[in-house]
Amino acid sequence: MPGSLPLSNLRVVEFCHVVMGPTCGLVLADLGAEVIKIEPLDGDHTRKLTASGAGFFPTYNRNKKSFAVDLKSDAGRGIVLDLIKSADVVTENFRPGAMDKLGFGYEALQKVKSDLIYCSLKGFLPGPYEHRAGLDETAQMMGGLAYMTGGRERPLRAGASVNDVMGGMFGAIAILAAIRERGETGRGQYVKSALFENCAFLMGQHMMEGFMTGKPVAPMPDRIRAWAVYDTFRTADGERVFVGVVTDTQWKIFCGAFGLKELLADPSLTTNPRRVEARPRIIPVVTKIFGAMTKQQVLDKCEELGLPYAPIAKPEDLFDDPHLKASGGLAELTLLNGIKTRVPALPIEMDGKRFGTRLDLPQVGAHTREVLEGLGYTGAEIGRLIDQGVVRAFESSGLR
Repeated sequence: MPGSLPLSNLRVVEFCHVVMGPTCGLVLADLGAEVIKIEPLDGDHTRKLTASGAGFFPTYNRNKKSFAVDLKSDAGRGIVLDLIKSADVVTENFRPGAMDKLGFGYEALQKVKSDLIYCSLKGFLPGPYEHRAGLDETAQMMGGLAYMTGGRERPLRAGASVNDVMGGMFGAIAILAAIRERGETGRGQYVKSALFENCAFLMGQHMMEGFMTGKPVAPMPDRIRAWAVYDTFRTADGERVFVGVVTDTQWKIFCGAFGLKELLADPSLTTNPRRVEARPRIIPVVTKIFGAMTKQQVLDKCEELGLPYAPIAKPEDLFDDPHLKASGGLAELTLLNGIKTRVPALPIEMDGKRFGTRLDLPQVGAHTREVLEGLGYTGAEIGRLIDQGVVRAFESSGLR
Protein backbone atom coordinates (compact mmCIF):
# COMPACT_ATOMS: atom_id res chain seq x y z
CA MET A 1 0.00 0.00 0.00
CA PRO A 2 2.31 2.78 -1.26
CA GLY A 3 2.08 6.00 0.72
CA SER A 4 -0.07 4.44 3.45
CA LEU A 5 2.66 3.26 5.83
CA PRO A 6 4.02 5.49 8.64
CA LEU A 7 7.57 5.82 7.25
CA SER A 8 6.82 5.64 3.53
CA ASN A 9 8.67 8.89 2.79
CA LEU A 10 11.87 7.88 4.57
CA ARG A 11 14.98 6.69 2.71
CA VAL A 12 17.56 4.69 4.66
CA VAL A 13 20.99 3.57 3.44
CA GLU A 14 22.07 0.51 5.41
CA PHE A 15 25.68 -0.63 5.88
CA CYS A 16 24.86 -3.59 8.12
CA HIS A 17 25.25 -7.33 8.49
CA VAL A 18 24.41 -10.22 10.86
CA VAL A 19 21.60 -9.28 13.33
CA MET A 20 21.81 -5.96 15.23
CA GLY A 21 22.12 -3.56 12.30
CA PRO A 22 19.71 -5.46 10.03
CA THR A 23 17.13 -5.54 12.85
CA CYS A 24 17.23 -1.75 13.02
CA GLY A 25 16.69 -1.55 9.27
CA LEU A 26 13.96 -4.18 9.39
CA VAL A 27 11.91 -2.19 11.88
CA LEU A 28 12.14 0.89 9.66
CA ALA A 29 11.48 -1.11 6.47
CA ASP A 30 8.44 -2.91 7.85
CA LEU A 31 7.02 0.47 8.87
CA GLY A 32 7.35 1.64 5.27
CA ALA A 33 10.82 3.16 4.89
CA GLU A 34 12.78 2.53 1.70
CA VAL A 35 15.81 0.70 3.08
CA ILE A 36 18.65 0.28 0.58
CA LYS A 37 21.10 -2.37 1.75
CA ILE A 38 24.68 -1.73 0.61
CA GLU A 39 26.33 -5.07 -0.14
CA PRO A 40 29.73 -6.09 -1.49
CA LEU A 41 29.75 -7.57 -4.99
CA ASP A 42 29.63 -11.10 -3.63
CA GLY A 43 26.85 -10.22 -1.16
CA ASP A 44 26.52 -9.80 2.58
CA HIS A 45 28.49 -12.62 4.21
CA THR A 46 25.48 -13.30 6.44
CA ARG A 47 23.78 -14.81 3.38
CA LYS A 48 26.28 -17.68 3.54
CA LEU A 49 26.06 -18.52 7.26
CA THR A 50 25.01 -22.03 8.22
CA ALA A 51 24.06 -23.86 11.43
CA SER A 52 22.79 -21.44 14.11
CA GLY A 53 23.37 -18.50 11.75
CA ALA A 54 21.29 -19.90 8.89
CA GLY A 55 18.21 -17.95 9.93
CA PHE A 56 19.84 -14.52 10.27
CA PHE A 57 19.55 -13.25 6.70
CA PRO A 58 15.98 -14.46 5.96
CA THR A 59 14.70 -13.15 9.30
CA TYR A 60 16.05 -9.60 9.22
CA ASN A 61 16.25 -8.55 5.56
CA ARG A 62 12.76 -8.54 4.11
CA ASN A 63 11.35 -5.29 2.70
CA LYS A 64 14.84 -4.10 1.75
CA LYS A 65 16.51 -3.31 -1.56
CA SER A 66 19.95 -4.68 -2.41
CA PHE A 67 22.55 -2.40 -3.99
CA ALA A 68 25.77 -4.32 -4.71
CA VAL A 69 28.84 -2.11 -5.16
CA ASP A 70 32.61 -2.21 -4.82
CA LEU A 71 33.33 0.22 -1.99
CA LYS A 72 37.07 -0.17 -2.54
CA SER A 73 36.78 1.64 -5.86
CA ASP A 74 36.61 5.42 -6.18
CA ALA A 75 33.71 5.12 -8.60
CA GLY A 76 31.78 2.89 -6.21
CA ARG A 77 32.29 5.21 -3.26
CA GLY A 78 31.26 8.18 -5.40
CA ILE A 79 28.00 6.50 -6.34
CA VAL A 80 27.23 5.61 -2.74
CA LEU A 81 27.98 9.17 -1.65
CA ASP A 82 25.43 10.41 -4.21
CA LEU A 83 22.95 7.89 -2.82
CA ILE A 84 23.57 9.05 0.75
CA LYS A 85 22.92 12.64 -0.30
CA SER A 86 19.42 11.52 -1.29
CA ALA A 87 18.81 9.70 2.01
CA ASP A 88 17.39 10.65 5.38
CA VAL A 89 19.20 8.05 7.45
CA VAL A 90 22.42 6.02 7.34
CA THR A 91 22.83 2.97 9.57
CA GLU A 92 26.04 1.02 10.09
CA ASN A 93 27.42 -1.71 12.32
CA PHE A 94 30.94 -2.09 10.92
CA ARG A 95 33.90 -2.41 13.26
CA PRO A 96 34.97 0.91 14.85
CA GLY A 97 36.76 3.15 12.33
CA ALA A 98 35.77 1.20 9.21
CA MET A 99 33.24 3.77 7.96
CA ASP A 100 35.75 6.59 8.49
CA LYS A 101 38.30 4.79 6.31
CA LEU A 102 35.70 4.50 3.54
CA GLY A 103 34.93 8.21 3.80
CA PHE A 104 31.46 7.54 5.19
CA GLY A 105 31.98 8.44 8.84
CA TYR A 106 29.52 10.81 10.47
CA GLU A 107 31.77 13.86 10.43
CA ALA A 108 32.48 13.49 6.69
CA LEU A 109 28.84 12.94 5.76
CA GLN A 110 27.53 15.67 8.03
CA LYS A 111 29.55 18.17 6.04
CA VAL A 112 27.82 17.23 2.79
CA LYS A 113 24.33 16.66 4.26
CA SER A 114 23.65 18.54 7.47
CA ASP A 115 20.20 17.03 8.04
CA LEU A 116 21.41 13.43 7.82
CA ILE A 117 20.59 11.13 10.73
CA TYR A 118 23.45 8.71 11.24
CA CYS A 119 23.03 5.63 13.44
CA SER A 120 25.94 3.47 14.59
CA LEU A 121 25.13 0.11 16.15
CA LYS A 122 28.13 -1.13 18.11
CA GLY A 123 29.28 -3.36 20.92
CA PHE A 124 29.71 -0.44 23.34
CA LEU A 125 28.78 3.21 23.63
CA PRO A 126 31.69 5.68 24.15
CA GLY A 127 33.81 4.79 27.17
CA PRO A 128 36.70 2.57 28.21
CA TYR A 129 35.28 -0.45 26.35
CA GLU A 130 34.37 1.19 23.05
CA HIS A 131 37.44 -0.15 21.21
CA ARG A 132 36.50 -3.76 21.96
CA ALA A 133 34.88 -6.11 19.46
CA GLY A 134 31.33 -6.75 20.59
CA LEU A 135 29.07 -9.77 20.22
CA ASP A 136 25.72 -10.61 21.74
CA GLU A 137 27.49 -13.40 23.61
CA THR A 138 30.16 -11.12 25.11
CA ALA A 139 27.50 -8.61 26.15
CA GLN A 140 25.50 -11.35 27.86
CA MET A 141 28.56 -12.63 29.70
CA MET A 142 29.81 -9.27 30.96
CA GLY A 143 26.36 -7.75 31.38
CA GLY A 144 25.04 -10.33 33.86
CA LEU A 145 22.47 -11.99 31.61
CA ALA A 146 24.43 -15.24 31.17
CA TYR A 147 24.85 -15.47 34.95
CA MET A 148 21.14 -14.89 35.53
CA THR A 149 20.19 -17.48 32.89
CA GLY A 150 22.58 -20.32 33.65
CA GLY A 151 23.53 -19.85 37.26
CA ARG A 152 26.74 -19.57 39.21
CA GLU A 153 28.45 -22.70 37.95
CA ARG A 154 27.56 -22.56 34.26
CA PRO A 155 26.82 -19.11 32.81
CA LEU A 156 24.58 -19.61 29.79
CA ARG A 157 23.61 -17.19 27.05
CA ALA A 158 19.90 -16.66 26.50
CA GLY A 159 18.31 -18.79 23.79
CA ALA A 160 17.96 -15.93 21.30
CA SER A 161 20.03 -12.93 20.16
CA VAL A 162 18.27 -10.69 22.65
CA ASN A 163 20.85 -7.90 22.76
CA ASP A 164 21.29 -7.84 19.00
CA VAL A 165 17.56 -7.63 18.40
CA MET A 166 16.81 -5.16 21.19
CA GLY A 167 19.90 -3.13 20.31
CA GLY A 168 18.55 -2.81 16.78
CA MET A 169 15.17 -1.80 18.15
CA PHE A 170 16.70 0.89 20.37
CA GLY A 171 18.62 2.13 17.33
CA ALA A 172 15.34 2.47 15.45
CA ILE A 173 13.79 4.30 18.42
CA ALA A 174 16.70 6.75 18.48
CA ILE A 175 16.37 7.31 14.73
CA LEU A 176 12.66 8.04 15.02
CA ALA A 177 13.33 10.47 17.88
CA ALA A 178 15.99 12.18 15.76
CA ILE A 179 13.58 12.46 12.85
CA ARG A 180 11.06 14.09 15.16
CA GLU A 181 13.70 16.52 16.41
CA ARG A 182 14.86 17.27 12.86
CA GLY A 183 11.33 18.38 12.10
CA GLU A 184 11.80 21.11 14.71
CA THR A 185 15.43 22.10 14.07
CA GLY A 186 16.13 21.12 10.46
CA ARG A 187 19.36 19.44 11.60
CA GLY A 188 20.40 15.82 11.61
CA GLN A 189 22.42 14.14 14.32
CA TYR A 190 24.56 11.17 15.26
CA VAL A 191 22.77 8.49 17.31
CA LYS A 192 24.19 5.26 18.71
CA SER A 193 22.97 1.99 20.16
CA ALA A 194 25.12 -0.71 21.72
CA LEU A 195 24.99 -4.32 22.88
CA PHE A 196 26.56 -3.92 26.32
CA GLU A 197 24.42 -0.98 27.36
CA ASN A 198 21.36 -2.83 26.08
CA CYS A 199 22.23 -5.79 28.29
CA ALA A 200 22.77 -3.49 31.28
CA PHE A 201 19.30 -2.05 30.64
CA LEU A 202 17.88 -5.59 30.73
CA MET A 203 19.65 -6.16 34.04
CA GLY A 204 18.17 -3.05 35.63
CA GLN A 205 15.42 -4.94 37.46
CA HIS A 206 17.94 -7.34 38.97
CA MET A 207 20.33 -4.54 39.92
CA MET A 208 17.49 -2.81 41.74
CA GLU A 209 16.35 -6.07 43.32
CA GLY A 210 19.78 -6.42 44.92
CA PHE A 211 19.83 -2.79 45.95
CA MET A 212 16.34 -2.86 47.46
CA THR A 213 16.74 -6.16 49.30
CA GLY A 214 20.38 -5.75 50.30
CA LYS A 215 21.04 -9.33 49.19
CA PRO A 216 23.03 -10.82 46.28
CA VAL A 217 20.72 -11.50 43.36
CA ALA A 218 20.16 -15.21 42.81
CA PRO A 219 20.31 -16.46 39.20
CA MET A 220 17.18 -17.99 37.70
CA PRO A 221 18.07 -21.65 38.44
CA ASP A 222 18.61 -20.83 42.13
CA ARG A 223 16.21 -17.99 42.82
CA ILE A 224 13.20 -18.13 45.09
CA ARG A 225 10.04 -17.82 43.01
CA ALA A 226 7.90 -14.74 43.45
CA TRP A 227 4.82 -17.00 43.75
CA ALA A 228 4.36 -20.42 45.28
CA VAL A 229 2.87 -21.99 42.13
CA TYR A 230 4.94 -20.63 39.27
CA ASP A 231 6.74 -23.49 37.57
CA THR A 232 6.76 -26.20 34.93
CA PHE A 233 5.12 -29.53 35.70
CA ARG A 234 5.32 -32.94 34.04
CA THR A 235 2.00 -34.41 32.91
CA ALA A 236 0.79 -38.00 32.70
CA ASP A 237 1.70 -38.26 29.00
CA GLY A 238 5.30 -37.18 29.59
CA GLU A 239 4.86 -33.57 28.46
CA ARG A 240 5.56 -30.39 30.40
CA VAL A 241 3.41 -27.33 31.00
CA PHE A 242 3.94 -24.06 32.82
CA VAL A 243 1.29 -22.94 35.31
CA GLY A 244 1.22 -19.84 37.48
CA VAL A 245 -1.04 -18.86 40.38
CA VAL A 246 -0.13 -15.24 40.99
CA THR A 247 -2.95 -13.58 42.96
CA ASP A 248 -4.95 -14.37 46.08
CA THR A 249 -8.06 -14.72 43.93
CA GLN A 250 -6.34 -17.18 41.62
CA TRP A 251 -5.18 -19.17 44.67
CA LYS A 252 -8.77 -19.52 45.85
CA ILE A 253 -9.93 -20.53 42.36
CA PHE A 254 -7.08 -23.04 42.01
CA CYS A 255 -7.67 -24.67 45.39
CA GLY A 256 -11.42 -24.82 44.83
CA ALA A 257 -11.15 -26.37 41.39
CA PHE A 258 -8.73 -29.10 42.45
CA GLY A 259 -10.31 -29.92 45.80
CA LEU A 260 -7.51 -28.53 47.95
CA LYS A 261 -9.76 -27.62 50.85
CA GLU A 262 -7.06 -28.07 53.50
CA LEU A 263 -4.67 -25.68 51.74
CA LEU A 264 -7.42 -23.15 51.18
CA ALA A 265 -8.47 -23.27 54.84
CA ASP A 266 -4.91 -23.09 56.16
CA PRO A 267 -4.50 -19.64 57.81
CA SER A 268 -0.75 -19.75 57.18
CA LEU A 269 -1.36 -19.67 53.41
CA THR A 270 -3.67 -16.66 53.15
CA THR A 271 -1.04 -14.31 51.68
CA ASN A 272 1.37 -14.78 48.81
CA PRO A 273 4.58 -14.19 50.84
CA ARG A 274 3.51 -16.91 53.28
CA ARG A 275 2.64 -19.27 50.43
CA VAL A 276 6.10 -18.69 48.95
CA GLU A 277 7.61 -19.73 52.29
CA ALA A 278 5.45 -22.86 52.17
CA ARG A 279 6.41 -23.70 48.60
CA PRO A 280 8.23 -26.94 49.62
CA ARG A 281 4.88 -28.15 51.00
CA ILE A 282 2.69 -26.88 48.15
CA ILE A 283 4.65 -27.93 45.09
CA PRO A 284 4.57 -31.71 45.73
CA VAL A 285 0.76 -31.50 45.99
CA VAL A 286 0.46 -29.59 42.71
CA THR A 287 3.00 -31.87 41.01
CA LYS A 288 0.88 -34.92 41.92
CA ILE A 289 -2.31 -33.30 40.60
CA PHE A 290 -0.86 -32.37 37.22
CA GLY A 291 1.06 -35.63 37.03
CA ALA A 292 -2.27 -37.47 36.90
CA MET A 293 -3.57 -35.34 34.00
CA THR A 294 -2.60 -35.22 30.33
CA LYS A 295 -1.04 -32.09 28.90
CA GLN A 296 -4.25 -31.15 27.10
CA GLN A 297 -6.32 -31.69 30.23
CA VAL A 298 -4.08 -29.33 32.18
CA LEU A 299 -4.21 -26.69 29.45
CA ASP A 300 -7.99 -26.96 29.10
CA LYS A 301 -8.53 -26.73 32.85
CA CYS A 302 -6.28 -23.68 33.23
CA GLU A 303 -8.07 -22.03 30.31
CA GLU A 304 -11.40 -22.70 31.99
CA LEU A 305 -10.19 -21.27 35.31
CA GLY A 306 -8.44 -18.24 33.80
CA LEU A 307 -5.04 -19.19 35.20
CA PRO A 308 -1.78 -18.26 33.47
CA TYR A 309 -0.50 -21.33 31.61
CA ALA A 310 1.61 -22.30 28.63
CA PRO A 311 2.69 -25.38 26.75
CA ILE A 312 6.47 -25.70 26.37
CA ALA A 313 6.91 -24.93 22.68
CA LYS A 314 9.90 -25.36 20.38
CA PRO A 315 10.75 -22.74 17.72
CA GLU A 316 9.40 -24.93 14.92
CA ASP A 317 6.03 -25.15 16.70
CA LEU A 318 5.42 -21.44 16.10
CA PHE A 319 4.82 -21.96 12.37
CA ASP A 320 1.55 -23.64 13.29
CA ASP A 321 0.63 -21.58 16.34
CA PRO A 322 -3.09 -20.81 15.90
CA HIS A 323 -2.85 -17.37 17.45
CA LEU A 324 0.06 -16.24 15.26
CA LYS A 325 -1.65 -17.63 12.17
CA ALA A 326 -4.99 -15.97 12.90
CA SER A 327 -3.65 -12.61 14.08
CA GLY A 328 -1.26 -11.81 11.23
CA GLY A 329 1.73 -12.59 13.41
CA LEU A 330 3.51 -14.48 10.62
CA ALA A 331 4.56 -12.63 7.47
CA GLU A 332 4.75 -14.45 4.15
CA LEU A 333 8.26 -14.72 2.75
CA THR A 334 9.91 -16.18 -0.33
CA LEU A 335 13.43 -17.44 0.27
CA LEU A 336 16.24 -16.86 -2.20
CA ASN A 337 15.79 -20.39 -3.53
CA GLY A 338 12.13 -19.70 -4.32
CA ILE A 339 10.67 -21.68 -1.41
CA LYS A 340 7.83 -19.91 0.37
CA THR A 341 7.67 -19.77 4.15
CA ARG A 342 6.63 -17.46 6.97
CA VAL A 343 8.59 -15.40 9.46
CA PRO A 344 7.46 -13.50 12.58
CA ALA A 345 6.10 -10.05 11.78
CA LEU A 346 6.80 -6.95 13.86
CA PRO A 347 5.08 -7.55 17.22
CA ILE A 348 2.97 -4.39 17.00
CA GLU A 349 -0.38 -3.30 15.60
CA MET A 350 -1.35 0.19 14.40
CA ASP A 351 -4.91 1.21 13.66
CA GLY A 352 -5.92 -2.43 13.62
CA LYS A 353 -3.26 -3.42 11.07
CA ARG A 354 -0.14 -5.58 11.23
CA PHE A 355 2.94 -4.99 9.11
CA GLY A 356 3.93 -7.65 6.59
CA THR A 357 6.10 -8.27 3.56
CA ARG A 358 6.15 -5.79 0.68
CA LEU A 359 9.48 -6.89 -0.74
CA ASP A 360 10.77 -10.45 -0.52
CA LEU A 361 14.38 -11.17 0.34
CA PRO A 362 16.53 -9.49 -2.33
CA GLN A 363 19.02 -11.34 -4.47
CA VAL A 364 22.47 -9.72 -4.43
CA GLY A 365 22.17 -6.54 -6.49
CA ALA A 366 18.47 -7.02 -7.15
CA HIS A 367 17.85 -3.27 -7.01
CA THR A 368 21.19 -1.95 -8.26
CA ARG A 369 19.79 -0.89 -11.62
CA GLU A 370 16.71 0.70 -10.04
CA VAL A 371 18.80 2.69 -7.56
CA LEU A 372 21.18 3.94 -10.24
CA GLU A 373 18.32 4.96 -12.50
CA GLY A 374 16.85 6.88 -9.58
CA LEU A 375 20.15 8.74 -9.25
CA GLY A 376 19.99 9.74 -12.93
CA TYR A 377 22.31 7.18 -14.52
CA THR A 378 21.47 6.14 -18.07
CA GLY A 379 21.20 2.56 -19.23
CA ALA A 380 24.52 2.83 -21.05
CA GLU A 381 26.26 4.24 -17.97
CA ILE A 382 24.84 1.48 -15.79
CA GLY A 383 26.00 -1.13 -18.30
CA ARG A 384 29.55 0.26 -18.20
CA LEU A 385 29.60 0.27 -14.40
CA ILE A 386 28.50 -3.36 -14.39
CA ASP A 387 31.08 -4.34 -16.99
CA GLN A 388 33.82 -2.54 -15.06
CA GLY A 389 32.93 -4.43 -11.88
CA VAL A 390 31.98 -1.29 -9.98
CA VAL A 391 28.45 -2.55 -9.31
CA ARG A 392 26.61 -5.82 -9.67
CA ALA A 393 23.04 -6.14 -10.87
CA PHE A 394 20.71 -9.08 -10.64
CA GLU A 395 18.67 -9.53 -13.80
CA SER A 396 15.82 -11.99 -14.29
CA SER A 397 18.15 -14.13 -16.39
CA GLY A 398 20.94 -13.99 -13.79
CA LEU A 399 23.68 -11.74 -12.45
CA ARG A 400 25.81 -9.41 -14.54
